[in-house]
Amino acid sequence: MHATSTLDTVPPPVTETPAKRTLLIVDDEEGPRQSLRVVFKDQYNLLIANDGTRAIELAKQNRIDVAITDIRMVGMSGVELLEHLKAVDPGIEVIMLTAYETVDTLRLALRLGACDYLNKPFDIATMRKAVSNAMERRSLGEEIRNNGQALQELQKELHNQRMEEEITRTRGEIYASIIHDINGPLTVISGFIQLMNQRIGNSGRIEGDDLDFVKDRLRTITRQVTNCIEISRRYLSFLRQDADEHPPVGVNHILADLRELVRVHPSIKENEFVIEPLAEDAVVRINGTDLIQILLNLAVNGFQCSPEKHSVKITGCRLPQPLELDGIVDGREERLINREGFKNIAPLLSLTVTDTGPGIPAEILPRIFDPYFTTKSANQGTGLGLNVVQRLTREAKAALHVRTRPGQGTTFTLYLPGN
Repeated sequence: MHATSTLDTVPPPVTETPAKRTLLIVDDEEGPRQSLRVVFKDQYNLLIANDGTRAIELAKQNRIDVAITDIRMVGMSGVELLEHLKAVDPGIEVIMLTAYETVDTLRLALRLGACDYLNKPFDIATMRKAVSNAMERRSLGEEIRNNGQALQELQKELHNQRMEEEITRTRGEIYASIIHDINGPLTVISGFIQLMNQRIGNSGRIEGDDLDFVKDRLRTITRQVTNCIEISRRYLSFLRQDADEHPPVGVNHILADLRELVRVHPSIKENEFVIEPLAEDAVVRINGTDLIQILLNLAVNGFQCSPEKHSVKITGCRLPQPLELDGIVDGREERLINREGFKNIAPLLSLTVTDTGPGIPAEILPRIFDPYFTTKSANQGTGLGLNVVQRLTREAKAALHVRTRPGQGTTFTLYLPGN
């Protein structure tokens, strides 16, 4: 008995037979239709039509790769059919057959997307070659479209990743400010506790000046502890993913936190920075961290708009009436972001970030919110700051109005639904 080789027991690999491509033949004469049927019946899936109307129906019901159509037919001409086929599927390759047409007609057919034209009576070898070339063009077009879609998906994924990186980076700066804010009260608390320990030591009773001293320090410590709690609560909403559940935040608290964050930001340099709190505090329903991100990015954008010394100012006010959106027209000097998604219901709150820089050129203004667009040097920014502002504005159902004048600076006004 002979040993059986393991190689003999391995079945041959299964290869899938490529699916036949589909060829549409359109002619109002029986002779040419039957001739083409005989030539291509074993090579392609064939669909036959005797007029343009039937051909369009077949194109809507089937995936057609290549169509062969006579130019001159009763009723709908081949050129008209060409336009309809391209409307159904721009990727269909169309070969025109002609016996009497003028050069102008052929030029029109080619301009409308025909890939080839042949004269009647046609040579079989020439016809086979024309159809083969058209099928290859169809395959190449599909490959290009598929690669284009894959590239778009990759670009979208990359953009989302970069966007998340930018948001994470900005929020990292905010977290650093939280640590800074809480560290201040904790330092005061620690210092006052040491002072009290030094003052009263191991005394069994506290009275007179010592009692007043301790009471005063305890009141200060209580305020600082309350401050730490408020800071923690304010940023706790960052952990919540549902934008509809954000608790209302006090605007003046946000502005106070922003002041401390900007005060130590490297972009401020020698520029002047002013924040004017609201005369009467107001609350808005937006993630507090998101609001700081918006204002921080706008302030940093203001600082970086010019190497010359200038100022950035943030102010706010209540608006008792909805905005007159029709009066804000996108143009050379202004734009409105999230016009459609803006919850324009009174009362509203406006927060304005104004710089005295050179202004934004008219040709650049339409692009400033595009991802990765920047006029700054590589070490100054990624071109995502204003894109993040746009995204967070839309998530908050807010609106952002940009007004700029060459040589007179730029104003960003954020409109937020009040509470």
